[in-house]
Amino acid sequence: MLTVIYSDEFLEHKTGLFHPERPERLKAIVQGLRAAPWSDQLTWLSPTPVQDRQSLIMQVLKAVHTDSHIDRIKNIASAGGGHLDGDTPISEESYQVALLAISAWLDGVDRTLTTARPSFILARPPGHHAEAGLGMGFCLFSNAAIAAHYAIQQPGINRVAILDWDVHHGNGTQSLVENHPQMAYCSLHQSPCYPGTGYPQEKGQYNNVLNIPMSPGSTMALYQPAFEHKVIPFLQDFQPDLLIVSAGYDANQADPLASISLQPEDFGVFTDYCCQITSKIVLGLEGGYDLKSLADSVVATIESCLNH
Repeated sequence: MLTVIYSDEFLEHKTGLFHPERPERLKAIVQGLRAAPWSDQLTWLSPTPVQDRQSLIMQVLKAVHTDSHIDRIKNIASAGGGHLDGDTPISEESYQVALLAISAWLDGVDRTLTTARPSFILARPPGHHAEAGLGMGFCLFSNAAIAAHYAIQQPGINRVAILDWDVHHGNGTQSLVENHPQMAYCSLHQSPCYPGTGYPQEKGQYNNVLNIPMSPGSTMALYQPAFEHKVIPFLQDFQPDLLIVSAGYDANQADPLASISLQPEDFGVFTDYCCQITSKIVLGLEGGYDLKSLADSVVATIESCLNH
C-alpha cells in the first residue's frame, strides 16, 4: 500500500487563465492514479485541517520564512488576490490553500515515519523556488524545506536529505537547508534555465549540497549515469533517515516550460534508485505542466514505489 495525501481544496489556488501551474494538473494526476491497474493499493488521505494544528503549522512556517513574507502572502489573499511577481499569482484562497499544502507535507512525513513506506503529497502550490523572504516561480512557501525542518525534530531522525529532480533548480530549498549540518540537498536541473542558480561549485556549508546541471536536450542516457555515479553515492554517504523528493515532472520531453527530453517511465527508474537508499521516502509534487506526461510520470513514480 502507498499513501496519497490529497484534497480538492488544493484546486482553490486559482492562478488565472492560461497559467501553466493550474488546478487541472491535480485533476489529471488523480484521474491517472484512479485508472491505474493497482489503484486498490493506494490509501487516499485528506490532509489534517489547518485549524486542527494552526500553531504547529505557523511554528514550522516561521522556522523557515520571515514574518514579512508570510504576512505579504496573507495580505494579498485577504485583499482578494494579486501577484508576488509576474509569474506568481495569489488568489483569495491561496494563503489558506498554501497552509493546507504545508499540513499535507507534514502528514507525509508523519505517515512515512510511521509506516516506513513512501508517501506521495499531491498538493499545490509548489514550493522549491520560495526563499526565506521571497516567493517566486509559482511558489509561495518552501514545502520541502519546511518538511525537512519538521522531520529533523522527530524522534530517531538525525539526517534528512532532499532530492530535487524538477527541471528547474530549487534555489529556495537549497538556501534554506545548505547551512544545516543535518540536512542535504541534491538537484538535477536544466542549465541554463530559470532561475539561473544551482552551479556545481555550490557545495553547502557542510559539503551537503550537490548540484548537477543538465544540458538542454538531455535524455535518460545522461541522467542514468548522473544518478549512478553522483546522486546515489552522495545520498548513500549522507545516510539520511528520511529522503524527501521534490518531485517535479517538467523535465519531460512533452513539457512546454523547459528543454529536457525525459519520458514518463524514466521517473519510475529515478524512484527505483531512491528506494535503494531508504524506504522512508516522502515525495511531493513540484512542477510539470503537460497534463498527460505529468499524470503518466506520477503513475510511473508510484508504481515503482509499490514494486519495492
